[in-house]
Parts: sequence; C-alpha cells; structure tokens
Amino acid sequence: MVDNKKINWYVAHTRVNQELWIKKKLDELGIENFLPQEEQVRETPLGRKTIRVLLIHGMIFIHTDKATSFSLINDHGLNIVYLKDIEGRHSLIVPDKQMHDFMFLLDFSPSGIEVLNKNLKRGDRVRVIKGPLQGLEGELVRLMGHKRVVIRLEGVVSIATSYIPGSFLERIE
Repeated sequence: MVDNKKINWYVAHTRVNQELWIKKKLDELGIENFLPQEEQVRETPLGRKTIRVLLIHGMIFIHTDKATSFSLINDHGLNIVYLKDIEGRHSLIVPDKQMHDFMFLLDFSPSGIEVLNKNLKRGDRVRVIKGPLQGLEGELVRLMGHKRVVIRLEGVVSIATSYIPGSFLERIE
C-alpha cells in the first residue's frame, strides 16, 4: 500500500516557458521544488549581464506528498503533468539519494557537467571516494575518452561529471 503522507520527489512536465511561473507558485505555497538552472554571462548592448538559464526545459521536480501533488493541479490550478513510472500507473518517484546527488552535482559544478538526454550503456555502479565529489554515487561511463560518473534519474535525464580519475572511484556491488 502506498503511503499518501510520505514525502517524495515527483517529476512534472510544464507547458512551454511556464517553469519559472510554476516555481514561483510552488514557492508561494511553501512547497519544496527544484528547477535545474545555471548562471551564464551574456554580452548585451549595455555590457555583460549574468542571467539564469534553464538546464532542462519543461520540467520541474516537486518534493511533496501524494495528496498535495494532486491538489496542486486540482485545487491550485497548476498546469503540470506528472511523469509516470514504467508501467504508467503511478507518478514517477525519484529516490531521495538520487535526487540529492543530482542537485549536489548541479550546484557543485554547473560548468563541469553535461546534461545527457540520451540512453547511455549501463556500466558499473560507482561511488566517488576522493575529491570534492566524495560520496556521489552513479554509473561509470566513458565519454569522449574520459572516465565520468553519470547520475541518472530513470526515465527523466542523465548528467555526467567532468573527468574523474579512476583512483577516486570504488565499485559498488
């Protein structure tokens, strides 16, 4: 039986260019959410300007219970659609550890990651044991000839670290 009061991370699709509006509404309602963004410096006619750019368009992560997740649509009128699990019966739930690793990696080094929206060949599960990414768990892959750790939110998105030396990794059984 599913616990309707358990707080989970849900993945929601938004309409085009509605991500920031949805985030603002969630913030106003006091509901924890995560919208993957990075700061970029752009040249404008008035000089350099720092702006926030979405890393994944049309998607926001919402941390709430099941009942509240539905009330956001039914009672608060948020125009979102939750991603479904593989069977398509239930809203997709991202495990807390995966979500925290995902947020940590984006927060730690937006310039040192690549967002990958393609399926990668599954490799060994690894944990980073040295360096600033210590404790991060993911999948070992080779991209452009370098070892990288991929954090995969199954059915949603994958992100890859910049190069990590093999001596900084241990295999997880």
